[in-house]
Amino acid sequence: MVLEVRIRAVASDHPVRRAPSEFDEWGEISPEAKAMEILRWLIEAQISGAWLEVGNLSAHPVWYGPTESSKAMNIGIGILEEFRGQGIGGIAQRLLAEELHRNGYVRVEASTDITNFAEQRALHKAGFICEGTLRKAQGRADGLHDLQVWSHIS
Repeated sequence: MVLEVRIRAVASDHPVRRAPSEFDEWGEISPEAKAMEILRWLIEAQISGAWLEVGNLSAHPVWYGPTESSKAMNIGIGILEEFRGQGIGGIAQRLLAEELHRNGYVRVEASTDITNFAEQRALHKAGFICEGTLRKAQGRADGLHDLQVWSHIS
């Protein structure tokens, strides 16, 4: 049983445990994407009295104009398979949104495949609002996918 969830910032090159996901089969990664600034956090949960690494979060800047107030953060999450379905993702994403708001970001957003219903439930529980569909926005190994975009506003 999960008693508590926390997030901990780590260096961008910190090794993280990953679980397979049908939504992460990217194919060839663009050199420009490899050069993006990506911030990372570990997700830890207290289970049976011990703190365990249960997943990870990432965030990268998205600009909607040239001013600092036009900068938002887009977040992503990965939960290890054995810890999915326990509400950890919703808690962790809420914690990260709150942390980013404390650091001055008004808009925190997440995008997810339109068929990723588990992530949509987690985002809703984390206080994000679905804003709509981004058609053919994400290219993965098997082609272009539609995404839902969700926001958490301070």
